[in-house]
Amino acid sequence: MTSGADSPTSAYDLIILDLDGVVYLGHEPIAGAVDAVNRLTEGGMPVAYATNNASRRGAEVADLLRSLGIAASPDAVVTSAQASAALLATQLEPGGRVLVIGGPALRAEVSAVGLTPVADASAEPAAVVQGYSPDVGWAQLAEGCVAIRAGASWIATNADRTLPSPRGPLPGNGSLVAVLATALDRQPDSIVGKPAPALFTTAASRAGAGRPLVVGDRLDTDIAGAVRAGYDGMLVLTGVSQPADVLAAPKGARPTWVAQDLRAFADGDLAARVPTQNEGEATAESGGWTVRHADGRLSLDGGGTDMAALAALAAIAWQSATVPAVSAATDAAASALHRLGLG
Repeated sequence: MTSGADSPTSAYDLIILDLDGVVYLGHEPIAGAVDAVNRLTEGGMPVAYATNNASRRGAEVADLLRSLGIAASPDAVVTSAQASAALLATQLEPGGRVLVIGGPALRAEVSAVGLTPVADASAEPAAVVQGYSPDVGWAQLAEGCVAIRAGASWIATNADRTLPSPRGPLPGNGSLVAVLATALDRQPDSIVGKPAPALFTTAASRAGAGRPLVVGDRLDTDIAGAVRAGYDGMLVLTGVSQPADVLAAPKGARPTWVAQDLRAFADGDLAARVPTQNEGEATAESGGWTVRHADGRLSLDGGGTDMAALAALAAIAWQSATVPAVSAATDAAASALHRLGLG
């Protein structure tokens, strides 16, 4: 684990990790992730997991992590299925009927809070809950459509348009929500998962943490959710969001840290904190790099790590109404921009 005042662990009392695209892709661990997580826990840093994926229960996620070599307990896992079921329990009477568009894990979470999962609109459910499952198809969507038109409330576990996979991004729950929204000409009554802060605040509450660091691969869910919760966020480049997305990040979805992957917790060269800038500043420095904004362009000068370069570029790009073009002032800068996909 890195040490010092400017490391990704020194100021925090809990690390909250997203899973898909951060720890694993599908059932395969991301390179270096298992060792990185184990180093954190062995060093005394509590680790929790928060996932928008509603296709597994907390215990199933913990089992998967253990199969990869990470010691994890079900209590350390917060899923959007859990959070959605908890919300429904506050809205419905005990035993209330809920039409589940999703898989066995979502049905089990609905049952666990004392509600009754059903599969057909003919059961006259009081609510519809929709979460990702590879088995969701037209038949489930059609039943949900009928139930919502009949007056049932509609809760989505999350709105991720895609989910990462070894073959690239694939349709996520947000894409399936969009199908139903198109048919109904309306949006869900509630979207529970990230970027809503509930998963992160629940994880922090369970751990008794006052200053967590949220780590994710998506600006629009993980980092935006961290911002809404009032927590620092670290974006890793192993999933959906990439360096060009970082430069274009809107104010409510900007990371505190950028990192190559979870190995950054042991290797400080793989992470960098984005410099804090005053409004209107046209120069930023990070780890040996200097970025200047002039004539509508960002110029990268100096030398250092790729993540330090990205951090300095982001600090100045965020000062602009539109993302400026990026250029290199040195050969070292040109090489860094090429590796970051910004050349």
